[in-house]
Amino acid sequence: METKLWHPFANMAEVKEHPFVVDRAEGVWVYDRDGKRYLDGTAGLWYCNVGHGRSEIVEAVAGQMRKLDTYFTFHDYSNEPAERLAARLSALAPMDDAKIFFTSGGGESIDTAAKLARLYWARRGEPERVHILSRRGSYHGTNGFGTGIAGIEANRDGFGPVLADATRVDRDDPEDLRAAIERIGAGKVAAFFAEPVQGAGGAWAPRPGYLEAVADICAETGVLFVADSVIGGFGRLGDWFGVERWGLRPDLITFAKGVTSGYLPLGGVAVSARVADVFWQAPGHAFPHGPTYSGHPSVAAAALANLDILEREELPARSRQMEKLLHEALLAVGEHAAVTEVRGGTGLLGAVRLAPEALPDKSVIHRVARSVREHGLIVRVLGGDSLVVSPPLTITDEELDFLRASMTAGIEAALS
Repeated sequence: METKLWHPFANMAEVKEHPFVVDRAEGVWVYDRDGKRYLDGTAGLWYCNVGHGRSEIVEAVAGQMRKLDTYFTFHDYSNEPAERLAARLSALAPMDDAKIFFTSGGGESIDTAAKLARLYWARRGEPERVHILSRRGSYHGTNGFGTGIAGIEANRDGFGPVLADATRVDRDDPEDLRAAIERIGAGKVAAFFAEPVQGAGGAWAPRPGYLEAVADICAETGVLFVADSVIGGFGRLGDWFGVERWGLRPDLITFAKGVTSGYLPLGGVAVSARVADVFWQAPGHAFPHGPTYSGHPSVAAAALANLDILEREELPARSRQMEKLLHEALLAVGEHAAVTEVRGGTGLLGAVRLAPEALPDKSVIHRVARSVREHGLIVRVLGGDSLVVSPPLTITDEELDFLRASMTAGIEAALS
């Protein structure tokens, strides 16, 4: 039966007859309609940090829905779960007196941060500061600003000019950022967006010293530094917001995914006092922007329960411990003759890159990914040549062994 569901990032001419239907999930495992199980090597789309089937989250959401299912937070309206969550995230954020603006996901968070950065400068009397810088190879969602600043060229191709005032700089060279700011003029640049580890670009960790250097450049030039921690937050990189391991104190941090472990859609922006005070201190200014579900009480309840699990089970710290073991597992996969590069060791994520001679056309890498899935492991294809994994933070040593064996067997079966 042909599906009527239009899948994101899919060629529906190929997918429509054969969707892979996930039926249920538990822990690090998902099951198809035939009952076959697969290790969720990607934690969904980088998000299921605490694993599947956590009854605490389900019960927290059900209890909140029985009391106050939904309501908005525009103007002076509020609700207790949203207030509690904002206070908790503010205390965790690596910035002074953080204010929290909630969205429905990562893409909305990027648009929120970009608009807020521009409006901040306008309210400061510098409306010409609208230019936004980002890194080549970066992914910042698929909403308007996220598409406009995307460093993955394929994600902008065919849409026409989405954002004129946007420039991409080298992924690893901080001096390219400095040169771009000097060329454009610091007085015209609003913000620089950077993922601590580039996720959808292929699991690229920053070169030593890079993040610290670009943060210093932003501070020197007055450009707002926006850390895109949508993927890296809530334990994925071993800390709450994914930037603490580099000692960063960004002006804004975008987050989503792991804040609820994907159980319900939630994102947001943590905003430092430097930026927020323009709006929060008298006489104040309204921010004429807001997703319908900003501060949704039942979603906030899911996030609070998820944070409880992350904290109680010390999963951010566990992620730091497991990142080395995941990297070692991928290095073992890298002994296969078809693998030319292994990336990992910074956070619980990583990738194996297949050699060009193993990929005579772009369909081969997808065939390899399907073969790996047939061997019981779900991976993602990114960059056109890499298999990427980012398992739940609860994964065990034995399950990492399964990941290694399944990926190796899947590659071998597809390319033999």
